[in-house]
Amino acid sequence: RQNFLDCVRSRKETIAPAEISHHSIMVGHLGLAAIKRGRKLLWDNETERFTNDPDANKMLSRPMRSPWHLE
Repeated sequence: RQNFLDCVRSRKETIAPAEISHHSIMVGHLGLAAIKRGRKLLWDNETERFTNDPDANKMLSRPMRSPWHLE
């Protein structure tokens, strides 16, 4: 946490860039989704979506509270 806070103040890059961190943690998130769905899920790394389970794709995000939204 300290590295992140230091980088916010200094505007320098963090030890682990966001893109690398995102791809590193995705393995755990994908595994959890497969466990919760109770079956093997196929993942498209280009689109970052499941190809064989539309309901599993709903697990990739959650609703935002008002007034926040993405366009």
